Amino acid sequence: QVQLVESGGGLVQAGGSLRLACAASGRPLSSYGMGWFRQAPGKEREFIAAISKAGGRTAYADSVKGRFSISRDNAKNTVYLQMNSLKPEDTAVYYCAAREEFLYIPISDLKYGYWGQGTQVTVSS
Repeated sequence: QVQLVESGGGLVQAGGSLRLACAASGRPLSSYGMGWFRQAPGKEREFIAAISKAGGRTAYADSVKGRFSISRDNAKNTVYLQMNSLKPEDTAVYYCAAREEFLYIPISDLKYGYWGQGTQVTVSS
């Protein structure tokens, strides 16, 4: 099975940018469709973005569309989330997740079987 480790979180001012990375080990990343989710204190985990195994298809939550971009480099076994124009409401723990079957892009966290430990993103106003 695959192991996932996120990195790149931190503290940033509103309007700034961060790039999160999710490194996979144990199995080739190309075997998995990938998603990014986030969870703010007191809130449910929320879908952010997803990308198909080869990177040809992507999906985004309306709340981040036009500001965030998901990409992957299967040769490096890494998925990225570029976050621009960050807002205080983007503050959350961000998680990457993997799913083997990816005929469609699932946005429910229940559809993903493998998760990283999360990385904190804090956006100050």
